[in-house]
Amino acid sequence: MAATSFAMDLSSPSLSRIVNVKQVSSSCNGFNARSRIQMPSLAAGIKCRSLEISAMAKRQEELVDIRKMSDEDIGTSVVELKGELFVLRCKQATRQDYKSSEFRRIRKQIARMLTVRRERELEKGINMRESRKLDREWKKNVVIKPPASLASLVKAE
Repeated sequence: MAATSFAMDLSSPSLSRIVNVKQVSSSCNGFNARSRIQMPSLAAGIKCRSLEISAMAKRQEELVDIRKMSDEDIGTSVVELKGELFVLRCKQATRQDYKSSEFRRIRKQIARMLTVRRERELEKGINMRESRKLDREWKKNVVIKPPASLASLVKAE
């Protein structure tokens, strides 16, 4: 068995990749390639933490903006975002171009808005049962209209 190893430089000088290739004799005269990636743990940890902190800052700013909105504005925004989610699902079903990351982003945004709405209900002293009742009434009164992105798609066609 002969073993060879070589280093390949990736775009960053701090990252190195070592690939070990071992020739293994078998009945089909194939070979078994094993690769190992070595990364300095300290540098990778710093990058991840800084990304997490900036993402948290964005969320905090977004929450401040949501908390400034009135209850009616939150309701209309939730309806619009649900419409956008519906459009994304339609694009996915018809195999059109779409960003798969948008699903998660929109769902999280809807959840944040509904959380702020529930926090306000708790401040008013509304319990879960009454909250569900109010939510049912709100859903009955919602006027469904197509989102702006769907209107632009229809005009394009």
